[in-house]
Amino acid sequence: MIKDTAVQILLDHFSEGMVRTIVDAIAEDEREECAKLCDYVYNNIVTDEHIKNMAFKIRARGQE
Repeated sequence: MIKDTAVQILLDHFSEGMVRTIVDAIAEDEREECAKLCDYVYNNIVTDEHIKNMAFKIRARGQE
């Protein structure tokens, strides 16, 4: 199921505000998982500041 279809199904059953809350929570979880992967790579494989900076930028996207 693609994201747009899932969002439409949710909109059919819940208010737009509730759907936005769900979509935002999922996006935040996805960003954090990506940032954790960058942290893992930085701490265990390659101590490259670019990797550390990527984790910071991923987490910051949720603050925009």
